Amino acid sequence: MKPAITVEKLAKRYTIGGADQGTNLRESLVRLITLGFIRSNSQEQTIWALRDVSFSIEQGETVGLIGRNGAGKSTLLKILSQITYPTSGSTKVNGRVAALLEVGTGFHQELTGRENIFMNGSILGMTKKEVERKFEQIVEFSGVRKFLDTPIKRYSSGMRLRLGFAVAAHLDPDILIVDEVLAVGDAAFQKKCLNAMATLRQGARTVLFVSHNLAAVENLCSRCIWIDGGEIRMDGESRRVIEAYMGSMGANDTLASDLDSVENRRGNGKIRYRRIEFLSPDGTPQKVIRAGDPVVIRFHYFASEPILEPSFGFRMYSEMGTFITESSTWHHSIAVPLLEPGAGYLDLEIDCLNLMSAKYLLSLWLTDNTGELLYDNVEHGAILEVEKANIYQSGRDLDSRSGLVFFPQRWDLSGTRTHGAQSPADAARVRESLTP
Repeated sequence: MKPAITVEKLAKRYTIGGADQGTNLRESLVRLITLGFIRSNSQEQTIWALRDVSFSIEQGETVGLIGRNGAGKSTLLKILSQITYPTSGSTKVNGRVAALLEVGTGFHQELTGRENIFMNGSILGMTKKEVERKFEQIVEFSGVRKFLDTPIKRYSSGMRLRLGFAVAAHLDPDILIVDEVLAVGDAAFQKKCLNAMATLRQGARTVLFVSHNLAAVENLCSRCIWIDGGEIRMDGESRRVIEAYMGSMGANDTLASDLDSVENRRGNGKIRYRRIEFLSPDGTPQKVIRAGDPVVIRFHYFASEPILEPSFGFRMYSEMGTFITESSTWHHSIAVPLLEPGAGYLDLEIDCLNLMSAKYLLSLWLTDNTGELLYDNVEHGAILEVEKANIYQSGRDLDSRSGLVFFPQRWDLSGTRTHGAQSPADAARVRESLTP
């Protein structure tokens, strides 16, 4: 039986400031229009998004693809989906492919959700009769029935993703390629997506799944490929690869506070995060915070010009990529009317850090007050290490086996039928008397 996907010595080069080779017709036309048919005089820079990548995936295999942002994952998927072409090397894909690479891929903004289902299905290779036969299933899965006859341009990013995944999942593809489908959407929809991919796996379909949610990758995929800097760093059993990947993050603990050296970030850069510190309430720097302790997170920034009403925020994830919480000045309805140019910082004070012992990843973002204008975004830019502690004053430390979070609590035994309060010595005598 032929492999579902074969990749041999694949490489992709992008040239900044000059004509790039190996692009498709659409990319070439966009470049011509953008440059106005005038050759750029700027200095050319060559970036290798992929270099000497080789692997094969057997039919019916479910494979996870992991790596930091900018590692080359999305470029690889675009080549496999024939959205762009490689600079060198080759790919072979055997079977019907459905790819969901970006929110709203293949949608026409002016058409309604109903019209886009038929158009997107056609793009993915479905006949009109196939779409009609599966139309109700697609609508039910997407959860956008109420807005089915509304133009797609009025949909939120989550609604577009739900509709796009619904069409792709019901194509009954031989190969399903999914990029970060769990990044948008609520918990219920994410569960639907995982169930749909699990069903495809059981049906001997091939799934190539890209996600920063490492827990989902480990649960869904028996095999995992780790890409780093455009090259395959490790390929093997999911748990081993994920452990090695997480260990590589630990090697960069010094970057958890210094963000100036982080190159992989998005935004216009008019205001950027420079440093993050974890402090005790009296301002003493902390490398490790005990569970249940108070902590102050200090966000250092630098603004290159006056910034009107910026919003500072972060998201916290477990090491396995499980989204834990998000906080921002916007959530607290704190307005910063006009931020002056220069360096500064702001503090987030947490009275009780109710996280279990583990390492947690912080992704930082800076936007305007609407959330539409992005100044800075650093994915997994900082690491918060939480140490186990005697939280309930019971002499028994809680660790990650007890979950992700704990709640301040107490037990009340007044409703039980006992002989009253007992000391540990009394309890020991009772146990001894009951022992045969």
